[in-house]
Amino acid sequence: METLQVVMSPLMLTLKIAAVSTFFVAFLGILIAYVLAKKEFTGKWLADVLVTLPLVLPPTVTGYILVILLGKKGILGSVFTKLTGSGILFTWQAAVIAAFIVSLPLMVKTASSSIGAVDRSVEEAACILGRSELETALFITLPLAKKGIVAGCVLSFARAVGEFGATLMVAGNIPGKTSTMPLSIYGAYQTGNSELADLLVIILVVISLGTIAVTSRLGER
Repeated sequence: METLQVVMSPLMLTLKIAAVSTFFVAFLGILIAYVLAKKEFTGKWLADVLVTLPLVLPPTVTGYILVILLGKKGILGSVFTKLTGSGILFTWQAAVIAAFIVSLPLMVKTASSSIGAVDRSVEEAACILGRSELETALFITLPLAKKGIVAGCVLSFARAVGEFGATLMVAGNIPGKTSTMPLSIYGAYQTGNSELADLLVIILVVISLGTIAVTSRLGER
């Protein structure tokens, strides 16, 4: 019973963080992907670089930048402190932000490629028939690009589940509060609890295999 609690607590926390993160990643990621795929504007290359940057930065560097931004004297942290009266660092919400930042590039890159591949003649036909750009995007472009969008969501969820470095920097490893699956594995290994570490690793491997299977299935359709 005690082992079940030790496993379920980080598992449920990890799934909650990944789900909330993926929700915001899907909303903002689709918007950014559409703009990058369909619009031409000054500084587009810079926007693409900034979105992609967390994908290539070491997680600890991303975490350090987030610590600066989310601290009580940081740009985002000061606003959060004024609104809530408490800091955001070392909370599960900070872990959500870390997961969001590191998984957003996967969503944008995957969805952008899929949106960019939609036949422009179909979109132009919709506009000729009186559809606005917003209606064309919602009812023509995005449905035709749904395979890439769903794949982006799945990959983003998987990335959020496996996030370690940035989460450790901004949320710490507080049992029952911010200790996610990867952090729990690290903690179990550090304390010599190999049985718990093995069990948690197996669960994460199963989740990862499920993610790969779903993504591959989408690619075959």
